[in-house]
Amino acid sequence: MQRTKLAPDYEISCVIRGGWQLASGHGAVKSDDPVADMIAFADAGITTFDCADIYTGVEELIGRFRLHYRELRGEDALARIKVHTKFVPDLDVLKRITKSYVEGVIDQSLRRLKLERLDLVQFHWWDYAAPMWLETAQWLNELRLAGKIHKVSATNFDTDRMLLMVRGGVPLTSMQVQYSLLDARPAKRMAEAAIANGVALFCYGTVAGGFLGDRWLGQPEPQDFENRSLIKYKLIIDDIGGWDFFQALLKALRGIADRHGVDIATIASAAMLPKKAVAAVIVGARNRSHLASNLAISSVSLTAQDQAEIDAVLAQANELDGDVYTLERDRDGRHGQIMKYNLNKGAA
Repeated sequence: MQRTKLAPDYEISCVIRGGWQLASGHGAVKSDDPVADMIAFADAGITTFDCADIYTGVEELIGRFRLHYRELRGEDALARIKVHTKFVPDLDVLKRITKSYVEGVIDQSLRRLKLERLDLVQFHWWDYAAPMWLETAQWLNELRLAGKIHKVSATNFDTDRMLLMVRGGVPLTSMQVQYSLLDARPAKRMAEAAIANGVALFCYGTVAGGFLGDRWLGQPEPQDFENRSLIKYKLIIDDIGGWDFFQALLKALRGIADRHGVDIATIASAAMLPKKAVAAVIVGARNRSHLASNLAISSVSLTAQDQAEIDAVLAQANELDGDVYTLERDRDGRHGQIMKYNLNKGAA
């Protein structure tokens, strides 16, 4: 597993294990022993884990994993483990948020993860019309200076507000964004701005909730969906060209996957690692059944022919409107209507 240094004192695996699919709200966890699954990922080299305060039960689960991993592998092995959580204040809280509220949520994550200092906190803000987002980012930085957070980062902000945070004295280490072969919005402006300001991009959605996988090759357009994630990414497919376009992309990816001896999902994620400013891709996994393919992501190197075949299909795609997360921020729009905004249920 390839690794990358985001700072002289901070190194991560280039594949990050996502935790959203382990949240209780996502459905039953398809694993007999999720802690053992995490140990298998860590032992194989995927030593960075992504979670959030709003992923019900996941911070606690990772906290148990950390304790058990230290018992099994020792302090040196545990030191390689990095946990990236999120601070996601509820939509209802934004207009009256306070520093004490922010610190209370951070303290809660510290307890759940059984850490004395959070490795990296990714800040999300639902509504730019609520004016305290920059002050909130600065409060997180004050908590960094106080020793409760090692690295302050963000997720789903657009380019302009990312730059305002940096210029406002918030030393962003990374920005977690939806970035995939289907969604190239970060390539419009954010990637260049991130490079110029030392901000690494973490890509989620690289397999579009599973759509960018062999399961959907040659299948009829679905009408019913088993979870909100599939609805979210099907809307993206509709916007960029529809089901026939999507099938052409899957067919091209299958041919590339055949040459490399892997599956479509591995190619879809591997294609994102060479993109400008990208430091890591986040892969969701409910258990270790896809561990081998997740490990292969960082070892697959696309050839010029591979990239040309992908580019030939993507040249037929429609461009998604707006900057990063613009579509999703319209709560009355198709993309925003499916979001859940008050998962912390906290009061400022």
